[in-house]
Formats: sequence, structure tokens, C-alpha cells
Amino acid sequence: MSKFDETKAAAIEKENDAQAAVDAVMKKYDRESNTREWQGVPKIIVYTVLAAFSVFVIYVTLFATWLDLIRYPSFVGCILVIGYLMYPVKKGVQKVNHMPWYDWIIMILGSGAFFYVVAHAQDLTIRLGTMNVKQYEIALGIIGVLALIELCRRAVGVPILCVSGAFILYALYYYCFTKNLGFQKALRQLTVGLFYRTTGILTTPIQVCAKYIVVFIIFGAFLECTGISDFFIQMANSIAGASAGGPAKVAVISSALCGMVSGSSVGNTVTTGSVTIPMMKRTGFKPEFAGAVEAAASTGGQIMPPIMGAAAFLMAEYVSVPYSNIIVRAILPAILYFVGIFVCVHLEAKKIGLKGISRDDLPKFAVLVKKIYLLLPLFLLIYLVSSGRNTMAFAAALSIVACIVVSLFNKDARMTPKKFFEALANGGKSSISVAAACGIAGIIAGCISMTGLASQLISAIINIAGGSKFIALFFTMLCCIVLGMGVPTTATYCIMASTCAPILTSPQIGIPILAAHFFVFYFGIVADITPPVALAAYAGSAIARSKPMATAFTATKLAIAGFVVPYVFALNPAMLLIDTNAGEIIQVVITSLVGIIALGAGMEGYLEGHLNWLFRIIIIAAGLLLLVPGTWTDIAGIVVVAAIFAFQLIRSKSSAAAA
Repeated sequence: MSKFDETKAAAIEKENDAQAAVDAVMKKYDRESNTREWQGVPKIIVYTVLAAFSVFVIYVTLFATWLDLIRYPSFVGCILVIGYLMYPVKKGVQKVNHMPWYDWIIMILGSGAFFYVVAHAQDLTIRLGTMNVKQYEIALGIIGVLALIELCRRAVGVPILCVSGAFILYALYYYCFTKNLGFQKALRQLTVGLFYRTTGILTTPIQVCAKYIVVFIIFGAFLECTGISDFFIQMANSIAGASAGGPAKVAVISSALCGMVSGSSVGNTVTTGSVTIPMMKRTGFKPEFAGAVEAAASTGGQIMPPIMGAAAFLMAEYVSVPYSNIIVRAILPAILYFVGIFVCVHLEAKKIGLKGISRDDLPKFAVLVKKIYLLLPLFLLIYLVSSGRNTMAFAAALSIVACIVVSLFNKDARMTPKKFFEALANGGKSSISVAAACGIAGIIAGCISMTGLASQLISAIINIAGGSKFIALFFTMLCCIVLGMGVPTTATYCIMASTCAPILTSPQIGIPILAAHFFVFYFGIVADITPPVALAAYAGSAIARSKPMATAFTATKLAIAGFVVPYVFALNPAMLLIDTNAGEIIQVVITSLVGIIALGAGMEGYLEGHLNWLFRIIIIAAGLLLLVPGTWTDIAGIVVVAAIFAFQLIRSKSSAAAA
């Protein structure tokens, strides 16, 4: 073997080892990666089924005018088929090309229950009005619900099932003892509501998932095929790589851009982190800090417009406002979140004296700008959705076509028939966990609506809060973080919208509906980096080879804006551009940015020099004052921050002159 061949073989082996390490981390922290291993002809068959599902969803979304009891049960039935084909009963090493007999039975019975509804939709529509449901149909409904619950356990995890299980038990208790129906009638009532009517599994989350989310997931799969993730990372390197702590800033920028499309905090942490975390460590950042930066930034990708991990489409449906309205109002809070991380990264680099990457080792902006056409599918999507002339599904479908066209101009990631097939299959595969979680979120919402539990939850929080908005927000925040732990972005928001948002929008609390939904969404998302179940932070620590809990606490510190900003826009909706004018918007933008910088300086203990504990406490307090709505608080905050900055600047110059 020649020296060139040996070098090439070594490079390939090193790349394969790196990919294997990434896959191992994904399998450990991301349930979506724990799939069956199919090879050869069985793989072709399974992936053809996945691709066919994607085509089916696109066709139904664009052209079909089916009854709800045909469209949504057929969607869930297909999800159960591809779900059980892909997800084994537990983690661990699986036999290649093997699916146990009991999984075949569960798949057939579970999907068959939903397809039964499809086949008898007209008849059931008439009979459901009088509760004329046959006994075997109740049995089919129970089988369908249990099959979906089991798939969710495999693809998503146990936490969401604990929540849904508690609500199901409460619903049974409600019908048995409050309504005095007896167990058999209670089970019948609950099964009809959760399985056959559009008040349970087939309610808003699954409807939005079937109509919009899956199509956008498929769009994301095609967008990935254009090579846009690598373009984002290279562009971030070109922009920020040479500055102090450049690799960490690259991680922040690239993760924000990649994360808004990926829809997975853990997935984004691992994929972009496999590149950025080693770079940060080589520059001189501690492993805990490197892993935390990637985790915090990747989690923030879920709040980054215009995609927002697909939750923006659900929010538009829940709040009944145009999608374009959601993404415009999400801009300023997202900017503040990432400015907070960026400031902490910059100050940490200055504090420990780190430099950036040499300009000679960075990609040239002039070269990268020639690939700006890779952004065309995103720009087209935003334009089509914002114009309001087309449905979101049509916009996503046309953007998929744009991805194919754009890829033809990128010689490094050109779309071939094989890649086209893989993109369809990957889109179908990525839809499984989201759809399963949306179905379970529908069960939770159904139990709440059927039992009137929402009003009791609202009353409980109001009594605890005693009329205080802040206390109500605080307890709602705790609920969101607990309920969001270990749950995917889309399902997290579904649960929060059903359980927590109504608390804040009640007349006694009075938070505007859009601000309330943004509030619960933010705190559901930051659960991914909040100890003790901080999956994104743990994934980052696995790549960084750092202490998991230390990484999680550091990520929480870096993402401090994610814990503060929601209170700001809940108490002062001007940040979301609600009921405001240009002057107020300018004031909010300036004071909020200064406040976030002050918070970052206090957290890092550095501004123009090291800050002692007294100054850190004072500047954090000043930052919070700037984030609290009010002219006098803004003035006080600005004065304190300016005084500390001036003192630091004078001391820094004096030290330099003395040296």
C-alpha cells in the first residue's frame, strides 16, 4: 500500500471512529437514536415504507379533503407501523434484521385499531353522538391507546408517560367517584373520549402534527441534504472564529442556526458539538464550559425563529394568530437569549486570556458567500408563510422542491436519487417520536378537558399566588421545568399549552395569551439544561468528557437570559411587540440588551477586569432592574452599570500605566 493510500485509510478510520463516538452519545442521551438495525434487503424495505409515509403525508396535506375521522386516525396508524418497525422494546444491542413476534402483534393490533376507525368513519361519526359504541370497539380503543403509549415510551421516554398516566388515573377517578359511573362505564367514557373523538389523541397536537409539523420535518431532512449545516458552521467560523474565544462564539452562532431547523436540543448538541466542543477545548476553555456552551446554544435553537423547532406552528394554532405573527414576536427574546450566552463566552475568554483562531486557518468569507444560495429554501419558506397567500403545508412543499434545486448547484452535497430517497426516509423516521409525543399530549389535554381539571389547577395556583402575577409566574415556571424534563420540544409545548398556559391567561392573573404561551414554551425548553434531568447538558458533557452535573449547572448559568427574559415579556408584553409603540420598543431593546450584558458580567465576574463579589451582586441587581419594566428602574440600572464600567475602565488604564 502506498503512503498516500495509508494516509487516506487512516483519515477514513479516524472519521469513522469520530462518527461512532457521536452515535454512541446520541444513543445514550437521545431516545430517537435508539432504533433497530436493518441491513441489506430488509433495510431497503423498511426505508421504502418510511419514504412512502413521507410521500403519503405530503399528498394528504396538499390534496386530500378527508373527514377528520379518516385523516388523523390514518396518520396515527401509519406512525404506529413505522414506529414499531424502527424502535425496539429497550435500549441496548439489537439483533440485525430482527423484530420479535410480540412487536409484530402490537404493531398490527395497534395500527389496526386506528385503521378500523378509518374504515368505519362515516358510521362512527353518526353513532358517537349518542355514545352508541359497541363493546369490541371499546376493546379496540384500549388497544390503540396502549399501543401508542408503548411506542411513546420507546421513542420519547418515560417522563411524559408518568405525566399522562397521572392524568388518565385522575380521569378514571373522576368518572368513577365524582360522576359515580362505576369502573366499566368510566372506562367506556374515557376510551370514547380519548380514542374516537377529536378531544383526545386526535385533538390539536396530532392535527397540527399531521397537517404541518411532519411536512416541515421532511423539509428539514431535505435542507440537511443541501449541506446547510456545514455552511452554517463554516460561516460562523468566518465571522467569529478569530475573536477572543472564537470557537465558543462559533458554537453559539452555528447552534442557533442549526438548532432552529433540527427541533432537538440533544440532537443539535451532539451533531454541532462534535465539531465545536473539541475546538473550544483546544483553544483553552475548560471541558465543563465547552460542553455547557454547546448545550445552552443548542437548546436555544428551539426558540430561534423562523422555525423554532416546529413549535411555532403549534403555537399559531393554539393562540389563533398567523404564523408570521409568532415569528416576528419571537425575534427580540431570542436575540436576548443568545446575546446573554455570547457575552458570557466573550467575558470568560477575556478573563482567562484566550485568543481566537488564526485568520489563516479560517474559511474565507469571500469564498463562503458564494454558497449563500443554500439559504434560498429558508428565505422562500419565510416569504411564502409570511405572505399569507399560501398554506404552511404548501410553503413547506415548495421549499422542499427548492432544496432539491439548490443542492444541484452544490457539488459537495448534490441531490442524487439515493439522497432523495434517504431524505424522504429520514423525514419519516424523524416524525415518529414527534407524532407519538403529540398523541400523548392529546391524551393529557383530553383528560384535562373532560374532567374540568384546568379550572381546579387555575384555582390552586391563584390561591397560592394570592393575586400576585410574579408568584403565579414562578410556580408556573416550576411546573413547566418539571413537566418538560426529558420531553421533546414539540410535545413539551403541547403539554404546557394544555396545562400551564390557561393558568396565566385566567382573568385573576391576566397575562396576555401570546405572552403566556411564550412563557411556558421557554421554560419547557430550558428543562433540557436544568438539573437534574438536563439531557442536552449531559450529551455535551459526554463529548467534552467533563463532569455532567458541573456542565449542567454551567449551562444553566450561561442561559440565564432564558430564565429571566420570560418574566420580562410576561410582565411587559412590549418585548413581544404587544400593545406598544416605536418609542417603547426602542427603550425595551436598549435597556434589555444592557441588562443582559450586566447579568453576563455578574455571572462571569468580569467586565473590564475582575469583579469582586460585592460588585458582582450589585451589577446583577442592576441588570435585573434594567429588565424590569419601568422608567425609574431603567434609569437606576443604567446609572449603576455605567458607574461600575467607568470604575473598571479607569482602574484598568491605571494598572496599564503603572505597568
